[in-house]
Amino acid sequence: MTAIPRLPVSVLFCALSSGETDPIIYMDKTVASKLKNKPVWHPLLWPTWIIVFILFSLSLLPMTTKQKLGVKIGRFAKAKMKSRTKVTRKNIEVCFPELSEEAREKLVEDAYIACARGFLESTHAWWRDVTPYVKTLKIKGEEHLKEAQARGKGIFLIGGHYSIFDFALPLFAYQLVKPGYMYRPNDNPVVDRMIENGRRRHCGIQGFSKFEMNEMIAFLKDGGSVWYACDQDFGQKSRVFVPFFGVKAGCITMPSLIAKRSGASIICVSHLRHPNGQYEVTFSPIQEGFGEDEEKDTLAWNNYLENALRQHPEQYLWMHKRFKTRPQGEPPIY
Repeated sequence: MTAIPRLPVSVLFCALSSGETDPIIYMDKTVASKLKNKPVWHPLLWPTWIIVFILFSLSLLPMTTKQKLGVKIGRFAKAKMKSRTKVTRKNIEVCFPELSEEAREKLVEDAYIACARGFLESTHAWWRDVTPYVKTLKIKGEEHLKEAQARGKGIFLIGGHYSIFDFALPLFAYQLVKPGYMYRPNDNPVVDRMIENGRRRHCGIQGFSKFEMNEMIAFLKDGGSVWYACDQDFGQKSRVFVPFFGVKAGCITMPSLIAKRSGASIICVSHLRHPNGQYEVTFSPIQEGFGEDEEKDTLAWNNYLENALRQHPEQYLWMHKRFKTRPQGEPPIY
């Protein structure tokens, strides 16, 4: 039987929102492999449907209640997810050495709260109306997006794992003519169905899994816009190491390959939550010459991500082992 029902909802927000299948916060890998190709109504998946019902019920709460509940869930998750809290603490220690121990510990807690709020916001995006938040959305760099659209080519939007999670997708989609996104399919078919149905109900947005690279490039060549968060550590797939908050981070060079093959205009994007409840999306200037130099490209989107996060450093998925892969000869961080 799947391990999901033995886990409180509070510890699922990272796994569900990021699409990871980490055995620490989601399920045993053996169980995941058994569930991967099962039909969604298979008895082994019935416990997952209970979780989906709970999440749907949470989505019905007012957004102000979600934000308050996020504080409690975040603090609870920080206490319960000890291994992830250890990773978060280490990430913040190496990225913000100038902070006092007390300030770093507060940032750890704030990161959990921001992440929990993002999880609850995701349930809102999956089942509720987001247009009121689109109407009050603060947009920066809209002129860069308009310029890219005027060029008549596809637009490749390079993002990151900010705490807003899936709530950001419709915020971006409403600004685009032909929106799309890249994703990693979840091993649990019920979870995957819930997330992807929730994402694709907005603006006709089209999803492309990591197995549909050729289809996504064709979509870009046809004038589509694709959002892709490529900022996690993909282990042996890391091709280059560039500074992220002063620490060498292993990065994939897939964005450079996509830019070269599609001919799309490249824009870096961020999505942040303000304390007053307003949301903000930012479009960078078009990254000219992107695709010609992999290391230069990778440094560009990492610098953009770092600069955006310095405004609200708690709004990042610091629970992820961003520095898991190390350059040859350098000691491990975790």
